[in-house]
Amino acid sequence: MTNLTIDGIKISVPENTTIMKAAEMAGINIPTLCYHPDQVVKANCRVCVCEVEGDKLLPAACSQSVHEGMIVSTSSPKVIEARKTVLELILANHPQDCLTCIRNENCELQSLAAEYMIRDNPFGNRIRGLKKDLSTPSLFRDPDKCILCNRCIEVCSVTQTVNALGVEKRGNEALVVPSMGKDLSESPCIMCGQCIHACPVGAIGEVEDIDKLLAAIADPETIVVTQIAPAVRLALGEEIGMPTGALPMEVFVAGLKHIGFDHVLHTNFTADLTIMEEGNELLSRLTTGGTVPMFTSCSPGWINFCETFYPDLLDNLSSCKSPQQMFGALVKTYWAERMNIPAKKIFSVSIMPCVAKKYECARPEMNSSGYQDVDIVLTTREIGRLFRLSGIDFSRLAPAEFSPWMGEYSGAAVIFGATGGVMEAALRTVYEVVTEETLEDVNFTAVRGFEGIKEAEVDLKGTKVKVAIAHGLGNARKLMDQARAGESPYHFIEIMACPGGCVGGGGQPITKANKKRLERLDAIYIEDECMPIRKSHENEEIKAIYADFLKEPLGHKSHELLHTHYRDKGQKFY
Repeated sequence: MTNLTIDGIKISVPENTTIMKAAEMAGINIPTLCYHPDQVVKANCRVCVCEVEGDKLLPAACSQSVHEGMIVSTSSPKVIEARKTVLELILANHPQDCLTCIRNENCELQSLAAEYMIRDNPFGNRIRGLKKDLSTPSLFRDPDKCILCNRCIEVCSVTQTVNALGVEKRGNEALVVPSMGKDLSESPCIMCGQCIHACPVGAIGEVEDIDKLLAAIADPETIVVTQIAPAVRLALGEEIGMPTGALPMEVFVAGLKHIGFDHVLHTNFTADLTIMEEGNELLSRLTTGGTVPMFTSCSPGWINFCETFYPDLLDNLSSCKSPQQMFGALVKTYWAERMNIPAKKIFSVSIMPCVAKKYECARPEMNSSGYQDVDIVLTTREIGRLFRLSGIDFSRLAPAEFSPWMGEYSGAAVIFGATGGVMEAALRTVYEVVTEETLEDVNFTAVRGFEGIKEAEVDLKGTKVKVAIAHGLGNARKLMDQARAGESPYHFIEIMACPGGCVGGGGQPITKANKKRLERLDAIYIEDECMPIRKSHENEEIKAIYADFLKEPLGHKSHELLHTHYRDKGQKFY
């Protein structure tokens, strides 16, 4: 252990601990812009400088290791003046449009400028006038706001192994740019949105669709129908001043109806439907010698990744659409018929934790209803902005119920929002279908948790089925390389593009810490435990849709509405 003193506090820490980590252990916060707890140290913003007794220069706390007897000051006049100067220099190259920025009131640079009481800037303001990148339906880039922290580059290249971003030029001319073209749409970007979480400012954000929604609500001839993904409610409280998971579903529904949604339904219904289709697809592959391992197909960022980097493995992907797109196809066919509403009048809105869903709903394959199945996607952050815009006091809202026909769901659907959840939900149903026995303990804990790759083995009436789970595309790549080499021991693999699964999606409330993702995971499993039914095949509305409309899993109508195909995008880049 190493003994040192930080701001008068004596503390012992392990050898090679950085000053920043030691300060954190002592309960002292050191500001930073380039440092991220999940990334390697960069030490390029210099906001975290501190003063070490006996040293002439001010070291960066994020990179400087402690030594025995070190005496550190994190807030001396010299340190404060240095940090103010660094912030003023950053602000000299940063647009001063905070009031209209997507990150207003949730910007690390803005917060530090306020904290250090920067009232004017002696260095003036030099804006380069760079063009915004609006080339994708999911993400935008505003390069004038980039502060060159390089956090987006690292999450893209290391965590996700996509390498869609890089640095061009040097010195004052340096820019973070898409790595293979002028725009994001010309790069291998898979639109997962993890760069949004990494960015400390408003240089990257989601494309907003709130105005399209408000226009639809204002049109008396349009019936606005929405679906809610399971991970949204759990995180939405964070956007409106509530703890994680504290917003009751019935109050959430009431809030949406107050805004002007005509009908509120739940994506969990089609999550249960996905299990029926995907589970039967897996059994079909296992019994007829089909392509294995079979990969799940719920995560559009992951689908983009597979189409771009592993097009030779597209046959391994389940042909099932995601629950969002199954819902979109059914709301303008099955549900429209039941409600006696013309499909052409329906404006289908999806509320998701994911920015890649915006791209997914616009894919040309997603129109099996005869119309665009899902018209727009709003992220959790967007729906939070919409609630604030509407001035809703949730403490005074009377609870409201889902509209009929596509609002009932099981606990298996709820856990879709967690890494390992799709796998666990599938196993609950597949086990009972194959063994014809009741599964007494539905908790497959081996597939839960935040470990990057997890594996398990399930005995289905003498047949050993090996499964694996990966979240974060760097982890997925390891399983994909194994499959490409013909060395995969697995029959079924679940992959989620975002760390933690949907709870850590690119459209969720922005957080630097895994702690929030873990809180959301815990909240999901608590909700699952409280559900009256916890297996997809026991959902009565699922039974009804097969009896009255689809007839059977993998049948003709199911293939027409609930299944899709994929495209080789790799040749565009390689």
